[in-house]
Amino acid sequence: YEINLLELIKKRRARIGYSFKKDEIEHSILQRVHSLFNRATGKWKDDVQLWLSHVAFCKQWNAKHQLSKVFSTMLAIHSNKPALWIMAAKWEMETRLSSESARHLFLRALRFHPECPKLYQEYFRMELMHAEKQRKEKKAFEQAKMDLGEFNYSEEILNGEMARIVYRDAAQKIKGVEFQLALLSIAKLFDFTQDLQKEILESLQNNYAEDPLTWDFLARRELELGSLQATELSTKQRKVSEMAQREERCCAVFDEAVTAVPTENMWKCYITFCLERYNRKTNSEELKQKRLERTLSVFNKAHESNLLPEALYKQWLQLLLESRHSEKAVEVAEAATRHFSLSVEMWQMRLQVLIQLQREDVTQCFEEALKHLKSKGTLPLWTLCVEWSEGTNSKEDTEALYQRSLHATTPAESVTMKEMYLDWTYRNGGYKKVKRVFNSLCENRPFSLDFFRKMIQIEKEQESCKMLHLREYYERALREFGSTDTDLWLDYIKEELNHPQGKPENCGSIHWRAMKMLQGDLVEDFVSKYTLLQTGHL
Repeated sequence: YEINLLELIKKRRARIGYSFKKDEIEHSILQRVHSLFNRATGKWKDDVQLWLSHVAFCKQWNAKHQLSKVFSTMLAIHSNKPALWIMAAKWEMETRLSSESARHLFLRALRFHPECPKLYQEYFRMELMHAEKQRKEKKAFEQAKMDLGEFNYSEEILNGEMARIVYRDAAQKIKGVEFQLALLSIAKLFDFTQDLQKEILESLQNNYAEDPLTWDFLARRELELGSLQATELSTKQRKVSEMAQREERCCAVFDEAVTAVPTENMWKCYITFCLERYNRKTNSEELKQKRLERTLSVFNKAHESNLLPEALYKQWLQLLLESRHSEKAVEVAEAATRHFSLSVEMWQMRLQVLIQLQREDVTQCFEEALKHLKSKGTLPLWTLCVEWSEGTNSKEDTEALYQRSLHATTPAESVTMKEMYLDWTYRNGGYKKVKRVFNSLCENRPFSLDFFRKMIQIEKEQESCKMLHLREYYERALREFGSTDTDLWLDYIKEELNHPQGKPENCGSIHWRAMKMLQGDLVEDFVSKYTLLQTGHL
């Protein structure tokens, strides 16, 4: 209320240009708000969101002195949250322009969290920002030809020596390429850190030469190095050839990398790079073709080395199909299923390739897949195969495949096949046949709600829609889902009310049964929906 009142006064003052007794009025309300926040945070110390609300309020009204106190109290209580330390130090550095206070906060934070990468990264960034700020100040003084007297700038600090100390300390405590690369990307933002970047790079090459991420970084660096040397006045053709040369240099590094570190992750980095370059837009057909050939070649080399990860086979196949290498795609799909014979995804992918290319050996491939795989998890293969059969094989063959799928899949997965079977039968065999199939499927549990709803929908689509049949389907559905689905009961009631052959007098008994069967909070939900139905709002 107090904050809204402040906002209202601010808007009215701005509208009428009236600033009489501004300090007295606003100051007293601000003090009351701070007092309320202090009482609240004193009572609920653990509520971080409350502290952050107070921080946001102080920032909004530029209450710097008060915000310092809030940060100080909050950090004493929530010293276990690095993000709060970073927020406080950032405010000291950027708003109060106090590098000393920010440094002090970071050092305190590192005593509580000596192995927190994010803290070190932000402390490293702060020291570089401080050095840059001092460099700008010195430059401004020199340009103005002002006498600095006794005050002088330390060359070591100006060259980022403090950041170097932070980096060395961090590198001893936190291991890993990701951390080193994060610090390197921060250092790159500042133009006076060439020596520091060189040191981080040497450390990466010496200590993490076996890590794929190191090689990935070194290879991608070739792209940037080339772009620094490129001239803006070059022609389109020259730009294309320069880009091709840079990519060649990157690939040369990657080729060296997969020889030095022959692992799946290393090949994954190489292929990801090739795919990124291939997906980049270019007007040069020659460059696009070169990128495609390179990518397919790298995929092939990784496959021959038996180091191509399962997830990348799919991308390889997509690329082969896009570039119309259909024979190679069939060959790769077959090799993938040999290599990962227990992977449903691989078999599904192979089937999709054969179906897309309209090959005749789809059935043979499907049977081979079922030999290798257990029944659990084969649902995607069955759905794919019956959908293919619907468009290719005779009705008898498709029906036999559907009936076989009901026994071959797990009970939970057979639910989906039942729905598909019902839908297909209605489309191809008509109403009488779908009724027979429905009755036979009802003999084996489990069922899904959509299975019954599908049959109800089919009945409604008939010219002579009989309420007797609808009641039977609703009753069967309620035996399975009556305790967990309120909408089913309501739809049954609506049917009795609206159908020409319905009996509205049955609604009372249906309502009573629903109240008995539904569990927990669903009863309350049903009562409120039923009330809306009675008043005509549902």
